[in-house]
Amino acid sequence: MQNPRIKIISGTAIPVRGNDIDTDRIVPARYLKEVTFDRMGEYPFIDERFDGDGKAKPHPFNEPKYRGASVLVVNANFGCGSSREHAPQALYRSGIHAIVGESFAEIFTGNCLAIGLPVVTAPTDEIQQLMDLVEEDPTIQVTVDLDQQSLAAGDRTIPITMPVTARAALLAGHWDSTAILAANMPKIRAVATRLPYVNGFQ
Repeated sequence: MQNPRIKIISGTAIPVRGNDIDTDRIVPARYLKEVTFDRMGEYPFIDERFDGDGKAKPHPFNEPKYRGASVLVVNANFGCGSSREHAPQALYRSGIHAIVGESFAEIFTGNCLAIGLPVVTAPTDEIQQLMDLVEEDPTIQVTVDLDQQSLAAGDRTIPITMPVTARAALLAGHWDSTAILAANMPKIRAVATRLPYVNGFQ
């Protein structure tokens, strides 16, 4: 079993400014009770996007000019706070297929990898310039190349980095360990039957 290999993500971008944006801001805790992730795409930053009466507030995710964006550009320590996997699920299901930022919380990065959502970092000054560029021209195409470890936006190219193991898993298509285990269940059962300390493995 192999997941899709993820090498290049290309599309328009959406900037969300601010350091230390935690997972509760990305998806408030009240949505964790949902049985599946099916509707998570409706919830990113919902409390920052709408008031108590459901009236829209100023936020990049509400702006028509960023509609359809597939690359999210953020600042430092994005995804900090609780370890809820709903945060990357919400972003991915809203159409975000890569996140570029100054730095990320470690658990958030791991949860993103588990669903094939690349999280890459770039120098602070480069992120600021990229945000400015996208805000000035929301139609500009941004291409994240994991193989070459570079990001292209218009005529600009900047270096990007990500954990070596995460990059290798995405490039090889080995990022969803649960799916790989499920697809190899006959082999797992065969090994389990030979282990004296495993009884009744189904």
